[in-house]
Amino acid sequence: MATRVERPEPPLVVIVGPTASGKTAFAVSLAKQYGGEIICADSRTVYEGMDIGTAKPSTEEQAGVPHWGLDLAKPGSRFTAADFKQYAIDKIAEIRARGNVPLIVGGTGLYVDGVLFDYAFGGDYDQVLRSDLEAMTLSQLHKYCYDNNISIPENAHNKRYVIRAIEQKSINSKRDNKVLENTIVVGIATSRETLRTRIRLRSEQMLVHGVVKEAIRLGKKYGWNNEAMTGNIYPLVRLYLEGGLSVIDFNDKITTLDWQLAKRQMTWFRRNPYIYWGDREQLTYYVASVLEHKV
Repeated sequence: MATRVERPEPPLVVIVGPTASGKTAFAVSLAKQYGGEIICADSRTVYEGMDIGTAKPSTEEQAGVPHWGLDLAKPGSRFTAADFKQYAIDKIAEIRARGNVPLIVGGTGLYVDGVLFDYAFGGDYDQVLRSDLEAMTLSQLHKYCYDNNISIPENAHNKRYVIRAIEQKSINSKRDNKVLENTIVVGIATSRETLRTRIRLRSEQMLVHGVVKEAIRLGKKYGWNNEAMTGNIYPLVRLYLEGGLSVIDFNDKITTLDWQLAKRQMTWFRRNPYIYWGDREQLTYYVASVLEHKV
């Protein structure tokens, strides 16, 4: 009787990089070639209905490649990095059980590192500390983060996110020093000029693709003051609708906000020594050299 040869467990592929760097397109090409399924690690695309304004993978990009991690919560509801970690771990196991390659793709550093380094997220918040933090202005909270070496979250204009980042500071001492075994971590390196151009073009495309109609629909359904609506592009859409911004100003401000986001993302990811950085061609060759021996 022939001996059955156990197929090695597919590795976890993690693709990081700043917003608009081309992570999704790269991940989709790899998934199609190697039988992969994508887990989106983005604190904005977890919300239902927020598609254009969060640059959620398009219908075309999702066609033929299973995407997970999208539309997990209603705008304004609580969804934490700890929630994402558990969700992602479960999905990785499911994908591997199907014999497919799990790919975590995204720019939310805490989401990614929570899985990679097995963060031990804290439990309930300290009510006294929470009260003190809620009494601060957003600028005071930012200063608190700078003074205490706490990374400001991507949604830097959402007070709840900044407060949660401060409350979770202790997790940095409750993590593994190495990434998960059987994991490939790559980062898309993009020049500043190229990235700024891509960010600008994407902001213009959002208008063309209907971000204003999307924001109006979300504003009516959840309220413009819903916390999920206070970050990213949606406050600018509201200002644009009220006549406070021209189309040119609108695009300029979106470009500036996303550029600031990209810089925060890169600051976070540069701390991870396990990321192999390169352009898309270099990363394709690198990932292929590993996957072709394991898949």
